[in-house]
Amino acid sequence: MNPLPPETIPFVDLTLQHQPIQGDIEQAIQTVIQRGDFVLGQALAELEAAFAAASGAEYGVGVASGTDAIALGLQANGIGAGDEVIVPANTFIATLIGVLEAKATPVLADCDPNTALIDLNAAQKAITPKTKAIIPVHLYGQMVSPPQSLNFAHSHNLLLFEDAAQAHLAQRDGYRAGSVGKAAGFSFYPSKNLGAFGDGGIALTSDPDVYQTLRSLRNYGAPRKYYHSELGKNSRLDSIQAAVLNAKLPHLSQWNQSRNAAAQYYDQLLAPLADKGIIPIQNQSGTGHVYHLYVIRITAACSLTREMVQEKLNAAGIQTGIHYPLPCHLQPAYHYLGYQEGDFPHAETLCQEILSLPMYPGISNAQIERVVDCLNSLL
Repeated sequence: MNPLPPETIPFVDLTLQHQPIQGDIEQAIQTVIQRGDFVLGQALAELEAAFAAASGAEYGVGVASGTDAIALGLQANGIGAGDEVIVPANTFIATLIGVLEAKATPVLADCDPNTALIDLNAAQKAITPKTKAIIPVHLYGQMVSPPQSLNFAHSHNLLLFEDAAQAHLAQRDGYRAGSVGKAAGFSFYPSKNLGAFGDGGIALTSDPDVYQTLRSLRNYGAPRKYYHSELGKNSRLDSIQAAVLNAKLPHLSQWNQSRNAAAQYYDQLLAPLADKGIIPIQNQSGTGHVYHLYVIRITAACSLTREMVQEKLNAAGIQTGIHYPLPCHLQPAYHYLGYQEGDFPHAETLCQEILSLPMYPGISNAQIERVVDCLNSLL
């Protein structure tokens, strides 16, 4: 892969995180190699305890991916065949896959167009006698309101399961992501706020029974060796990946603060563009938003389409992304769920408007200024 030219502003730059702690990461990996405990080793136990504590939960169970964290987390809470689980229509498809792998049925709900988070009023209309759980997705690094989520779940006697794949150490209303629901799932995909050097994930809970079931499910359904009491699978976070994450975890709060400060500067510089149809996704969490992504909307009031804006930014050496261009109910593989275009108008509109700008710890004010200057010049 050819290095980016100096004038390019990358969408994500992981080297700014990794270079200063490269020695720590290499030492952590070397320690695992010397121990030889590559599966369910000491590094994993240390990560599970440390990440759970940092997130305000009692227990952590490292698994192979964020998708498995959702699937096994639901399964450990008794969600399965015949159960319906409410999820937002504008989430990443892994949320749906996690529900389906638990053998439950995802039922979609529309989102708030200002925050892109699930609209709990819309979710209420999706409840049926089969509804057993709701998954508020803490999208882009911002938590769905914990008091509102808890009240919703309590009022309708539903399991509250957090999809916190993009919200490591996010905070809102005195809660941290992963401490609100009965359980939560996180992803350690490399580009996440806390990312491994490959795939990985973790499920959090404060329920000791759910914890023990999760430990069994991720290891062939075996609470002890060669005794299989659950229909589990092989989904274990490798010790080497856990070691990498252990080396990075102490820096996560600082990295999140850097992201939030960068987002505030983006907000400040982009404010004059609101009357030209460019509007950032709304932050209702203050400094608790950890900005896995910084997302703007290119609305109908803008003189350029999103595609034109993205092409012109790319031509200027500014990389962007779209998270996500097609809502779940319009994905070809999920037509069988019975939804059609027009069912979730806010999600559908957002998917046509959203554009993710460069965002990572260490992005400079000068780089942010150049991104916004370029947007200004386009308009």
